[in-house]
Amino acid sequence: MESPLTGRKDKMLQVKAGKFPNNDARKSHGRYWLIGLLFFHTVNTFMDRACISSAAGTMQNDLGINNDMMGYIFGVFAIGYALFQIPAGWLADVLGPRKVLGWVVSLWSMFTMLTAAAFNVFSLVLIRFLFGVGEAGAFPGATRAMYNWVPAKERGIAQGLFHSGARVGAAFSLLLMPFLISLVGWRLTFVLNGILGIVWVSLWLSWFRNDPEDHPQVNASELSYIRKGLTEGRTSSARVPFALIVTSGNMLLAMFQYIASNITFFISFTWLQPYLIGQWGSSAAIYAPIPLIFGMFAHWISGALVTFLYGKGFHVNSRRLPALTGFIIGALGLMLTTQMGGAGPLKFILCFSIAVFGVELTLSPSWSFCMDVGGKNSGAVSGAMNMLGNLGSAFSAIIFPRFVAHVTLPYFAEETGTANSFFVFAATINVLAAVAWLFMNPKKAISDSVSPRQVKIRLILFIIAAVLLVGGLLTYKIFFLK
Repeated sequence: MESPLTGRKDKMLQVKAGKFPNNDARKSHGRYWLIGLLFFHTVNTFMDRACISSAAGTMQNDLGINNDMMGYIFGVFAIGYALFQIPAGWLADVLGPRKVLGWVVSLWSMFTMLTAAAFNVFSLVLIRFLFGVGEAGAFPGATRAMYNWVPAKERGIAQGLFHSGARVGAAFSLLLMPFLISLVGWRLTFVLNGILGIVWVSLWLSWFRNDPEDHPQVNASELSYIRKGLTEGRTSSARVPFALIVTSGNMLLAMFQYIASNITFFISFTWLQPYLIGQWGSSAAIYAPIPLIFGMFAHWISGALVTFLYGKGFHVNSRRLPALTGFIIGALGLMLTTQMGGAGPLKFILCFSIAVFGVELTLSPSWSFCMDVGGKNSGAVSGAMNMLGNLGSAFSAIIFPRFVAHVTLPYFAEETGTANSFFVFAATINVLAAVAWLFMNPKKAISDSVSPRQVKIRLILFIIAAVLLVGGLLTYKIFFLK
């Protein structure tokens, strides 16, 4: 019987020689199984995250929690999630995504189940903060896993399919969780969600290997294809230290445009349903999942477009064109939404869904961009972008009700009480994000002629600024916003 070590040695010899046995001439599909496994990973991520929104009313009644305190509980998740993005990504880079994703999914699944044991507001605050810390590693860890397994030409479709799972999970939760809570209660619902995460960890640890070379289901032909694709996609930035990459103009623009997309998209998770009910009554709430469905299709289309353009040799434009198109569609959709106030909830939600479709087109190129420039630092680099993206999420949640209540604009929002002024603001940010993509280039070299002391100072200043921005905004949202 052939030992795993011998099989691995033979596989590498075949890769180096470029000659494969007849049964290895056709590539195996191990990388596709990885993408499928990560798709269900992100479905589980957003099911666990959305569960508390559906259970909030029942939990408040059982635990005696008022609306202000429930806001604190929602907010501490965001603080834990945002502040631990870079550390979680760094751990995935250093220790490998197999171990780190196994840890973090186990951690947040445990705290999902422990939510069922909450007995007062303080226990719930602690549990949800630690839940956010665990979920911080979900996307950076998965991105690091894909960097090892997915060649550059397929990164777009891989990221598109992976991120679409979040929209599937969120939409599924909006439909399933209320029914499940009414059937078994909120406590058992959290336990069942946590168990799903543990099942996923079991599959992950039994199947995944950090290096496809070590996986028995990856034949020499597929391994050669992956290795060649990683070499072709490697940029000069991929060999530059993390501190220089993350503080470069390239990445600062990437962070800004990711903030911009989240300003529009995360209204779907926060204020959209209350706004629909406030404007058109409780019957309008049924339309709330529609933007998430549009977002799911946007991920698939964008991922396919990124992959197609890269395969045709348009390496830079495979990232730039889908993102530019997405932000322009997003801006136009938002401006259309401002004209739908008197047209009824369905027309309103369809126009807003066009805007969401647009900004969701930008996610596949954004995360592929992080893999391009981050290289073996992809976990930490994508974590930095996602951390700042959460600034956009928190910012939109804070300013949306302020715009509705206080901000007017000639023609678009001549009276308060509508979100039109916010939509105009978000459209403007989308246009600026489109401009940012004109200057973003994953092939652009980053100078490494910077002294170690300057590198350290730049990284420290970046981390301080990011922590102050995210922490300050979320703290204001939780403790001072009424």
